[in-house]
Amino acid sequence: MTPEQIKEFIQGGEWVSITPEVRPSANKTATGEPQPFYCSRIFRYSAPDRFECTIMNYADPNGRVPLARIAIKGHNVWQGEHPLAKGAYKLDYVADEAYEVTPLHQGFADAANKFPATGLSKWEVNVTQDVKGKAFRLFGLTEGRTYVDYDLIYIHDGMLFNGSKNVDGRPFDKPENRPTNLQIPLIRKR
Repeated sequence: MTPEQIKEFIQGGEWVSITPEVRPSANKTATGEPQPFYCSRIFRYSAPDRFECTIMNYADPNGRVPLARIAIKGHNVWQGEHPLAKGAYKLDYVADEAYEVTPLHQGFADAANKFPATGLSKWEVNVTQDVKGKAFRLFGLTEGRTYVDYDLIYIHDGMLFNGSKNVDGRPFDKPENRPTNLQIPLIRKR
């Protein structure tokens, strides 16, 4: 598919995780290994090149204990073909509209409160705060900077693939950290 065909194909409905996913996080264990980040994702795409992504973060691999909901909204920037597969493209998710975080568990709120930031209130369960453009070390965000996820997109057999997180937990926060493998696919839910 061309970028224009992909844009048309992904609009309308929601793209959802098949099952809870596990990803390596930037947070490390006492031995220096990346801690697991359990999540599920919902993507919505609309013209012109807009996206909304809701990530549910869980304490467990089965997705039974929700920790936080993260809602990211912004624009997509297409950067050309990705060498991973024919029809894969480099896609930047620019979080220029919102980066909202809602603690759903007291343990997450307590952890977030260990990273105070200018312009943010004390974290409380079920209270959403927008961290867009704010320094929020827990998520690796920098004051005054719009977060960009340098990712990829690929459609195969009616499923939507983004990139698999780097095994060492590095985020996709720089073009050189762009993924080189595929993450578990998302399926369309109408």
